[in-house]
Amino acid sequence: MFLILLTYVKPLEAVDACLEGHVAFLEKYYGLGKFLCSGRKNPRTGGVILCRAASAEEVRTIIAEDPFHREGVAEYEVIEFEPTKYAPGFEAFLG
Repeated sequence: MFLILLTYVKPLEAVDACLEGHVAFLEKYYGLGKFLCSGRKNPRTGGVILCRAASAEEVRTIIAEDPFHREGVAEYEVIEFEPTKYAPGFEAFLG
């Protein structure tokens, strides 16, 4: 499992200009079962995505499709982790 942390590096006007494409990107990977949850940071300085992927390389390939990445409006930090404790029902997202 991977946590993807986005940090905006351009003004919000540039972020908003790419938002429609970013939402389409999110929808694609929710549809493929790769993204489990996502949302904006508060304050609005970036975002967070919980991603189910086989490898860090797969995550980097996914990120490369994000308009935020292609247009250089965000930087990405990828953290791999293995859930060992979780709320009931979360096991459906493992594996």
